[in-house]
Amino acid sequence: MAHVDQLVGSYRAWASNGVSGAPDWLKDLREGGIARFHHLGFPNMKQEAWRFTSVAPIAEGSFELAKEPARIPTLDEIRPFLLLEAGYRLVFVDGFFQRSLSTPFFDDVQSLAHVVSHRQDLVRQHLGKYVATQDRPFSALNTAFVSDGAFVHVPAKTNIPEPIQLLFLASGTKPVVAHPRNLVVIEREARASIVETYAALGDHSYWTNAVTEIVVGDGARADHYRVQRESDRAYHVATSQSHQGRDSTLNLHFVAFGGALARHDIGAVMAGPGGTLILNGLYLLAGAQHADHHTTIDHAADHCASHEYFNGVLDDKARGVFTGRIIVRPGAQKTDSKQTNNNLLLSGHAHADSQPQLEIYADDVKCTHGSTVGPLDPRALFYLRSRGVGEDDARRLLTYGFAAEILGRMEIAPLRAQLDAIVRGRLAE
Repeated sequence: MAHVDQLVGSYRAWASNGVSGAPDWLKDLREGGIARFHHLGFPNMKQEAWRFTSVAPIAEGSFELAKEPARIPTLDEIRPFLLLEAGYRLVFVDGFFQRSLSTPFFDDVQSLAHVVSHRQDLVRQHLGKYVATQDRPFSALNTAFVSDGAFVHVPAKTNIPEPIQLLFLASGTKPVVAHPRNLVVIEREARASIVETYAALGDHSYWTNAVTEIVVGDGARADHYRVQRESDRAYHVATSQSHQGRDSTLNLHFVAFGGALARHDIGAVMAGPGGTLILNGLYLLAGAQHADHHTTIDHAADHCASHEYFNGVLDDKARGVFTGRIIVRPGAQKTDSKQTNNNLLLSGHAHADSQPQLEIYADDVKCTHGSTVGPLDPRALFYLRSRGVGEDDARRLLTYGFAAEILGRMEIAPLRAQLDAIVRGRLAE
């Protein structure tokens, strides 16, 4: 409880020093978030949603609230993390927007702090309306410290052909915590692709606590990619929550490479009939890494389809946790939902926990789920060996194919190539 009180005290000092000029609605949102976090405290392994994941390293750690970095990285330093040299991008270091490294697109692709000052009615309409904080202490804590992050707004019937990159970098100079808050609004019949990347400039310990809200209007299409490649000593907690309108399409792609401890809660509400959702995920872990993915797809309207594919590759003493929940609400007839989680164990010490779940309250639906955990197929290995492929190369080929199944669904060629190179490099090690 002392660590909770310490964070509450840090919030009080922050709220009274420098951000006290915020509009009343934002102050109320923050106060509600800190009150909820104070009530909930840090989760523990006695709670069902956290029984495979201990957050003790975060709860007992000493993380100062991140401050404006003293040194801004150069373009050459961030180039390995860039998707395109040109194109739209917003770059943040330790949670602070860096205009010199960014290419904002008028007022539609901007930092959240800028938009709160200039177009707060649009932000107020959506910010905090989709992410639940009642039973999510980290989301509540992020809401308490909401200040800056990315804002992407695509007006109705607008098509943005180039992907928009949201790049969040940790300077890694000291153990700090950053709370980036992102809001993506794709209005009616609009289309856009967003690439959200979290990476480290150093190898120090730090904590990222991020929340992203994605709103997809009627008849719109959004392709959202999220790549987590934090430092091996970092702690990463995140929530991604989407809300879809009628006849909308949302393709979500989540890839996790980094972090000593990572937890990602993914929620999707299909609120309008005729919606389509693809949820595509990959986690590639080694050493003592621990990654926990919780997904919830809420079919709240009829005639919607969702297809979920999550693959995990675990080596050494790594542990992967997947809990996938599909809810079909009363009246959500003609739902078509599929969920698959496959885990590949490359070591006898690696461990995977997989919990696919279905909750169906309608009678005219088609829903399936499945899960696998195990080593490489010995028959496939034997086949490759019989064709003259060495054992190590055979293992790498099969493992790469397992990961490439997920990467192959990504439509942005530069990102796919970037991730493919990371996967190949990891397997070569």
